[in-house]
Amino acid sequence: MPRMSEQTVIIGAGMAGISAAIDLASSGHAVTVIEKADAPGGKMRKVLAGDALIDAGPTVFTMRWVFEALCSEAGRNLEDYVTLRKAEVLARHAWGADQHLDLFADTKRSADAIGDFAGAAEAQGFRNFCTDSARIYGTLKDTFIAASRPNPAELGRRVGFGRVGDLLHMKPFSSMWQALGTHFKDPRLQQLFGRYATYVGSSPFDAPATLMLIAHVEAEGVWLVDGGMSSLAAGLAKLAGDLGVTFRYGTGVSEITTTRRHVTGVTLETGEHIPAATVISNGDVAAFATGALGPHVTGAAPAPSPNKRSLSAVTWAFLAETEGFPLARHTVFFSDAYKAEFDAIFKHHRLPANPTTYICAEDRDDDGNLATSGAERLLCLINAPAIGDQHTFNETEIEPCKKAMFELLARCGLTIKDTPSHTHLTTPSDFARLFPGSGGAIYGQASHGWTASFQRPGARSRVRGLYLAGGSVHPGAGVPMAALSGRQAARALMADRRS
Repeated sequence: MPRMSEQTVIIGAGMAGISAAIDLASSGHAVTVIEKADAPGGKMRKVLAGDALIDAGPTVFTMRWVFEALCSEAGRNLEDYVTLRKAEVLARHAWGADQHLDLFADTKRSADAIGDFAGAAEAQGFRNFCTDSARIYGTLKDTFIAASRPNPAELGRRVGFGRVGDLLHMKPFSSMWQALGTHFKDPRLQQLFGRYATYVGSSPFDAPATLMLIAHVEAEGVWLVDGGMSSLAAGLAKLAGDLGVTFRYGTGVSEITTTRRHVTGVTLETGEHIPAATVISNGDVAAFATGALGPHVTGAAPAPSPNKRSLSAVTWAFLAETEGFPLARHTVFFSDAYKAEFDAIFKHHRLPANPTTYICAEDRDDDGNLATSGAERLLCLINAPAIGDQHTFNETEIEPCKKAMFELLARCGLTIKDTPSHTHLTTPSDFARLFPGSGGAIYGQASHGWTASFQRPGARSRVRGLYLAGGSVHPGAGVPMAALSGRQAARALMADRRS
């Protein structure tokens, strides 16, 4: 076994940290993961509402190939650690009591549903949109998403300057909303597909049209995870443990120690020092500049501007009975003031007066069937500004927002019979406390403008032996993207050790 001073310490057992640990351990490295929570997952966490544990983080599992490759390259099978079922209904969408639209794993079925909902021209627009989305994804999958961070010139070289048409087809200089307007005339469909920008914490009115690729990601498959998304983190942490990774839960890191600009280990909040030759930080990169990881690494990564933060959220985890609207596993209720919603968040830094609402009904299958009657586990989410480190969201702000949310649900036919004792509220202030340096931003930096994707730092920091991983670094936010960032950090670390 390597000496303690030769081991790698990973700060944070989020998806990026676990993925990096698997890669390193399967290559023979000694790895210790430090996690301040009592379980793995990071943002993929559970909260208690009444006597029920409810998934209160990411709820959608896509890009299965990322996790299959992670496991197979470690000599293991994903299916041995997590049970997945492919969803036939991707999501249900509502604009009123008589305006419902489902999207399906079968693209033809979705096109037929759109035709019934909005007419033949919109169905053809959807087919064209799917073609565009697939082409963008095909251009970027291996050159950007699964590769080390490029600059624009390097991306062009990877794609091949003979494929200039593919680069221009990504529409990097058009907003997502503008591009959607060329495919759809029905504003409801622009809302529906514009919502994909929020998957990376951004506004469809400011994010580049390139993000249309997310539609193809979902079309390739959405899976339901038995036991909820937190079971994915638990399963992969078990895999890492089987490979020899040590996990230490319930204590955080107070400081990364260095000498002559090279890391020497970490000091825990308990005062214990753990020596290490290399450290991977799986957290928001903004934590460095704030001093949350000690005075020696404040310049380890560029300090992101608070004005460029992604969306935060207000979430309610309910154990409650429902009536009326037939919820699917994933359901979105759209407000009729979509532009005003994002203006409130990004321009005025306040909660929207009429928020669009997403509900994950964890106890239902993708088509909405509920195994048992009575109370069920629900996560309700509205988008919010990431100002949790500057402003405490109190009841006078939250209650009007909740009232507006319940009014929207009622207009669509849904009643949630909630009780305070069976409710768990999380605000941007809570997210800021849980994830230091983030200000409550869930996705790192917002993907606004064509250069935003190139502004995230890569795996290597400015401090020798210190590497970066997580949703605030390349390739970006989301469960599979975070896993890819962890794998890139592990590869950079191993390459540097070899050299």
